[in-house]
Amino acid sequence: MALSPERVKEIADRAEAKAGQPVTKGRPTEYTEALAAYILKELASGRSLRSICSESGMPAESTVRLWVTDDREGFSAQYARAREAQVDAMAEDILEIADEGNEEDTQRAKLRIDARKWLMSKIAPKKYGDKVMNEHSGPDGGPIPVRRFEVEFVEQSGSTDKNT
Repeated sequence: MALSPERVKEIADRAEAKAGQPVTKGRPTEYTEALAAYILKELASGRSLRSICSESGMPAESTVRLWVTDDREGFSAQYARAREAQVDAMAEDILEIADEGNEEDTQRAKLRIDARKWLMSKIAPKKYGDKVMNEHSGPDGGPIPVRRFEVEFVEQSGSTDKNT
């Protein structure tokens, strides 16, 4: 069960009050563990950062991206893991969309599926990309062993033709 934005705000306000920081109105710009946990949980469930940040009491999208860039309290690694889980949630969404479709909604379902597949291929190209990569490698993924061969040409015995 997801936390409501009001509940997240309440938790964040309590944490700030305990820390002796003033509770301000408007979008929060201060990083709190409760706020970060809510954002990461919603991302991992498949929601976009834009839709999460558009909720009342949530920080601006640019603020969250700044937390990622600044790696606020290890947020960058957690954000990357949430994005990986988000892509897997999108894959599950594709199955649900395909299973619940009917003839009237076929075009819309196809569009929704294609949009998710495209986004998945961009976020996680190694896992969901269309491009097939062939990699030549040696045993256990190591380098290919190269052997050196030397060829020595010798004159054929008994040959009278000087061009061979």
